[in-house]
Amino acid sequence: MRELGRLITAMVTPFDASGKVDYEQSKKLALACLASGSDGVVLSGTTGESPTLTHEEELKLYIEVKSVVGKRGSIIAGTGSNCTSEAVEATQQAEKAGVDACLLVTPYYNKPSQDGLYQHFKTIAENTALPCILYNVPSRTVVSLAAETVIKLSEIQNIIGIKEASGNLEEIGKIISGARKGFIVWSGNDGDVLPMMKMGGYGVISVASHLVGLQMKEMMNQYLAGQVAEADKIYMGLMPLFKNLFVVSNPVPIKYALNQIGFRVGKPRLPLVEPDAKSAAIIKDTLKNCKIDLPLG
Repeated sequence: MRELGRLITAMVTPFDASGKVDYEQSKKLALACLASGSDGVVLSGTTGESPTLTHEEELKLYIEVKSVVGKRGSIIAGTGSNCTSEAVEATQQAEKAGVDACLLVTPYYNKPSQDGLYQHFKTIAENTALPCILYNVPSRTVVSLAAETVIKLSEIQNIIGIKEASGNLEEIGKIISGARKGFIVWSGNDGDVLPMMKMGGYGVISVASHLVGLQMKEMMNQYLAGQVAEADKIYMGLMPLFKNLFVVSNPVPIKYALNQIGFRVGKPRLPLVEPDAKSAAIIKDTLKNCKIDLPLG
């Protein structure tokens, strides 16, 4: 398995003026993220508006972005679903497209039990050779993966880690201490990355790294080098951005921010819309106080 990286950008999906996926701009954005600190990108995740992408669009996105990224960074495909058979098929297609790993969100809406969650992820993992990353985000899916379930799933060899966006540091601590050796725990919330690393977490699958990837990488490197005070200083400086990129539902703020700094990614697809005037003003004011790392050329 290739090294996927500590800092991974959960990438937006650029759309053109007619609302179609802009594959050329997607390739440019992936390369720009890698150039500004990211080790890899997630395509067709929450931030990539996966609920409104067709399977054909997702598959083409994987192939197009992989064609320019090559071995320069990891490509992780968001292939999760609340339908197990659909997730299996999507994961197998992503594997054929040459991605490096898959991200599997906790099933949403149908509210499975913990045993149902275990069987769901086990079934997907057994039907692919890809490294599988669990994705726990109960604010969107309602159901949360319990630490005990994650620990049990960690014994399946190609389930290699979890993106933890529950914000429940007690449960996350149980996963870090109880999962098999080598199991990777990424923060799914930018604001939790440093606290989680201090608990033994590995890194972050990030939204803010679209804009401040080099600064986030420096924060992580300073912490790993034992320069905790320096890491804390960078972290505190980035906290307003971490907070205000979620002033309304993700990915509305990050798409608005990217358009504001001159990296065209288009509007979100319905039912998401651009931020209201008050939220837009908060995002613009936050950007004024940020050093932007993303190359725009």
